[in-house]
Amino acid sequence: MERPNKNVARGEATRSQLIAIARRMFAERGYEDTSIEAVLRDAGVSRGSLYHHFASKEALFEAVAEDVETSIGEQAVADAQAAGLTDPLELLRSGFLAWVRLAGDPVVQRILLIDGPAVLGWERWRAMEERHALGLIRTVLDILAGQGRLRPELTGTLAHILLASVNEVALLVARSADKETAMREGADAIDELLQRLFA
Repeated sequence: MERPNKNVARGEATRSQLIAIARRMFAERGYEDTSIEAVLRDAGVSRGSLYHHFASKEALFEAVAEDVETSIGEQAVADAQAAGLTDPLELLRSGFLAWVRLAGDPVVQRILLIDGPAVLGWERWRAMEERHALGLIRTVLDILAGQGRLRPELTGTLAHILLASVNEVALLVARSADKETAMREGADAIDELLQRLFA
């Protein structure tokens, strides 16, 4: 008989495989044109195995969206570390620019910006955004407040304002026919906004 931890490891591997395959398919085909049957075929697992991990196609999509959000956060942190950034305002700027740049990625566009709000509904999609991006923004704003560069009572509201602003820039990039120009203008606008807020 297999040990329980071996079963857990196998289950986690299956779950990760399903998410990776579904991520690719949702990005290429969109939510509506991706069938559970296609995911099962590519993964080589049974329907029961899939439903053991995900109650529905929507639940699978939500797990994929969470995975994409997590990878964006990890990429933003890695970019900041690679650049050796320590100033909180530079960290904020770096994170915002990473998000705008990643908004040009077809996977991010399709899963988070196009299908995400439609499939999950505005409230669940927003809650997911808040668990990821909002927390990072709030942490940096708390540091700025601790340095006397921002009134502490404004950090919560300002975090929401900044997240909404950067999401709008990301949506502009995602929908633009000229993504390079849209990303450049978006980066300039973010720089201007942060300079005016915290100069």
